[in-house]
Amino acid sequence: MKLATLCYVRQGNKTLMLYRNKKENDYHEGKWNGLGGKLEEGESPEECVIREVSEESGLLIENPIMHGFITFPLFDGKEDWYVFVFTATEFTGELIDSSEGKLEWIENDNLLNLNLWDGDKIYMDWLFNEKFFSAKFNYSDGKFVDYTVYFH
Repeated sequence: MKLATLCYVRQGNKTLMLYRNKKENDYHEGKWNGLGGKLEEGESPEECVIREVSEESGLLIENPIMHGFITFPLFDGKEDWYVFVFTATEFTGELIDSSEGKLEWIENDNLLNLNLWDGDKIYMDWLFNEKFFSAKFNYSDGKFVDYTVYFH
């Protein structure tokens, strides 16, 4: 089981996205993602998301807002992933050349036109809701199967 974070950094009507094209054997290669990664031992989800966004983008986010929690059973065919999903609008710093891929500010109206995981296209709208979500997205061999969600 892997615990991870995912953050969508927003500035005005744009969201910072990462095109995964640099890491060898990257399961997400060719996909656009938010920023984030695995929790380290003893880390809270907030500490993790702040660290991961800084490592991947050079930006230091403040006051990340948790919008939900997603379970991805055997997402990569090996392990279950449990992901805390955040947004952030307060940050300092300058973008770096990320070792994960190409960083780009994308107009929010164009986000769903990117090569995203199919499940991402579903939950991204939930980031604008005022309710907290808990969801499970099922994939098989990298293909979206179905999902369930609860709003709180």
